[in-house]
Amino acid sequence: MEALWNILLLQPILNALVVFSVLLGGSFGLAIIAVTVIVRIILWPLSLRQLRVTQKLSTLQPKLKELQQKYRGDKERLSREQWKLYREGGANPMSLGCILPMLLQFPIWIAVFQSITQALAATPEGLFELSKHLYPWPFLGRATPLEGNFLWLELSQTDPYFIMPALTFASMWVQMKMSATPPVSPQAATQNTMMQFMMPVMFALLTLQFPSGLAVYWVASTVIGIVMQSFVTGWGPLLPSRAGGKAAPAPAAATGNVSAAPAPEKGRQGGKSRADRGKRRNR
Repeated sequence: MEALWNILLLQPILNALVVFSVLLGGSFGLAIIAVTVIVRIILWPLSLRQLRVTQKLSTLQPKLKELQQKYRGDKERLSREQWKLYREGGANPMSLGCILPMLLQFPIWIAVFQSITQALAATPEGLFELSKHLYPWPFLGRATPLEGNFLWLELSQTDPYFIMPALTFASMWVQMKMSATPPVSPQAATQNTMMQFMMPVMFALLTLQFPSGLAVYWVASTVIGIVMQSFVTGWGPLLPSRAGGKAAPAPAAATGNVSAAPAPEKGRQGGKSRADRGKRRNR
């Protein structure tokens, strides 16, 4: 199992980090961002499907609310009708296409964490362990040890200024706010609000314990996801449309008797004229 893990995830990510570090002038931070872009591109088809499901769920919210009101006292019937609506609308939130992108992120995070830790090794033991995972390309061996400084960060250490935890929280909150579906009940609204707050807090706390290189990956991945999502589904609840707040113009007939009143009068005059002409013909 460990050999499979190394071949499929750890070694490709680790070697990609070293290669991009060489190509980008020795900047390991830029190498992390480059690998993040590649990972997001590879996962894009699954992410796109997940975004489509989220978009469909948003359009089904009014019908879900109607079902809740209709079957308020029958939870079993309500559950059946909800799943039926999900199937008919092609928006099952528990489908593999919706869950798989989230599940794939976790092993990638672990592999990135291990790759950053091993790539920034400075001790002889750490460099020996790193050499075992590098592909047999001569320039890769000459590239190590790598430079761990990036902006204000030492990528193998936590952020001493707490900037990366703040960026992690802000970026994740924005993405979760964009993905939020309209709540169908006050209870659901409370749960959505808690999730939109608790998940970013949890990841921000994790960045206080892990190397800041992993935080760079999280923030870069989330920002790229925000940009991609804005092109597919828009900004969602984050920037709601204000067009709906404008009052519709009043119908012309309701604004007064300027245009409506003359019509009956004209009809009456026309009727009198036809009657007078008929009387003259009879005479």
